[in-house]
Amino acid sequence: MSEKNLSKTSPLPTAEDKARFVQEMFDSISPRYDLVNRVMTFKMDQRWRRFGVNSLNIVKGSKVLDVACGTGDFVKILSSMGYDVVGIDFSIGMLSYANIVGLAQGDAMKMPFGNSSFDGLTCGFALRNFADLEVVFDEFARVVRPGGRICLVEVSRPTNSIVKLGHGIYFDRIVPRVGALLSSSDPYKYLPASTVYLPNEAKLRSMLLSSGFEGVTFKYFLGRSSQVIMATRSGL
Repeated sequence: MSEKNLSKTSPLPTAEDKARFVQEMFDSISPRYDLVNRVMTFKMDQRWRRFGVNSLNIVKGSKVLDVACGTGDFVKILSSMGYDVVGIDFSIGMLSYANIVGLAQGDAMKMPFGNSSFDGLTCGFALRNFADLEVVFDEFARVVRPGGRICLVEVSRPTNSIVKLGHGIYFDRIVPRVGALLSSSDPYKYLPASTVYLPNEAKLRSMLLSSGFEGVTFKYFLGRSSQVIMATRSGL
């Protein structure tokens, strides 16, 4: 990853550099990405993904797209539960460590799939990494058929003052140190700081509704430190 993309005062890239920065960052941390994830979340990231898949409520055998599939966590869970899964990710490095067939390299803002190609869509811990979230949500709506379901798993920021204090110490101070110890320093400074890119619940709901979804619901875990967002593609 290019050091010039990170300023000395902020780990966040400029808007113009974000897409390239994110791609290079995930390429650089791909060898130990799964290990760091499991350590940082105490394996609860898998539990949140399984909750989301169970909440899709679509027929087994349905076609599901996993956007920003990374090393394939969602793909593996979906496949094990009987879904026909395709994964797409921006990072060649992440895909190279997935060791799964049916994955493609591509940009979530312009995906190589036809309209209404999928019955469901998942996306894990990637919303804050996209260069333009509104464009991405429009793409989600384009590739998911009317009546199809989406599940978006993402971090969040607690609102309770006590929980917020503890979460801030862990997420903003300990996580970067764990990341530096097990993988690389700069990316794990970016990942906590990147929550500033993430709209609040009201804004996310509004964006999804505007893109063509309905029935948007939020489920929070660990004192609102993580969230699972569910919605249905409107149009039936």
